[in-house]
Amino acid sequence: MSAAVAAAGLVLAAGACGGGADGRSGTPDRGSAEPAPTRPPSGELVEWVGGMCGSTAALEELRADSAADLKEIRNPDGAGSPAEHLAAGYISRTSWAVEDVERDLEDLGSSGVPAADRLLDAWLKKVKGVVTELDGVSPSAAFDDAEGSAADVDALVQSLTPPEPDLPTLAKEEPRLAAARRHAEQCAPGWKPSEGTAPPAPDPSGPLPRAADGKRTGACADGECEVLVTSPVDITANGLTVNVSAADESVTFRTPTGVMRLGGQGGVARFGDVLAVTVVAQNEDGAVLRFTTP
Repeated sequence: MSAAVAAAGLVLAAGACGGGADGRSGTPDRGSAEPAPTRPPSGELVEWVGGMCGSTAALEELRADSAADLKEIRNPDGAGSPAEHLAAGYISRTSWAVEDVERDLEDLGSSGVPAADRLLDAWLKKVKGVVTELDGVSPSAAFDDAEGSAADVDALVQSLTPPEPDLPTLAKEEPRLAAARRHAEQCAPGWKPSEGTAPPAPDPSGPLPRAADGKRTGACADGECEVLVTSPVDITANGLTVNVSAADESVTFRTPTGVMRLGGQGGVARFGDVLAVTVVAQNEDGAVLRFTTP
C-alpha cells in the first residue's frame, strides 16, 4: 500500500471519530460547560455588607453636607444666623455624626472574609483618627474664628474617603461579597441614609408635640429627659447646667464655656462626652428638647 493511500485512510478515520455528517463531536465539549452557580450568601454576610455600604454612604453624605455648611458659614445670609452661631452648631453636629459612624462600624464585627475585614480595619483607623481630632475642637472655637474652625473640621471630614481597595473592588474578586452586595438594600445605586426608617420630622408650623416630661426640667438630672421649653430656663443634666432659650427660628444653649445656637428642629447640640440635646420640634411657642447622655 502506498504512503498516499495510508494517509487518506487516517484522514477518514479521524473524520469518523469526530461524529456524523454535521461534523459535531459525539462527546460533549467540556470547555463550554456552564460555570457552577455561586451559593447564595449567608444572611450574616448580607447584613455585614449592607452595614458597610450604609456607613460608606453616610460618610459620603456627611462630606457633601459639610462642604455645603462651610460654604454657608463663609457666606452667611444677612437675615439668618451669624456665622459664629452657624459654625458652632456645625462643629457640634459634625462631631456627633462621625462618632455615630464609628459606632456603626465597630458594631459590624468580623465578616468572615479576610479582605473585607481588612477594609473594616482600615475604615476604623481612619474614622477613629478623625474622631480624636474632632474631640479637640470645641464649638466655642467658632466664636473666636468661625470660618477657620469650620474649615479645619471640614478638612477632617473630607479626609474620610474609602480606603483602597474599597468594597466594590473587593466584590469583583470575591464572589461571596458580590452576591451579598446584590442582596443588601444599602448597596443599591442611589440609596441614601436619609431614606431609612426614621420618622418624619414634625411640621414646624404646626402645634408642638407633647414632651414626655412636660416642663419638669428636674427630670433631666440624670441626663435623660424630654422637656418643653417656652421661656429661658436653666436645666441641669448629667452634672452640666445649660441655659436654654427658644426663639422663632432657633434654640440657644449657654454654658460657662460658650454659646451654641441651633436653627430649628433636628439639630443636635453636643457638650463633649457629657450631654447631647436634640431639638425634637420648634415653633413660635417654644421647643421640645430631648436630653441624652452619649
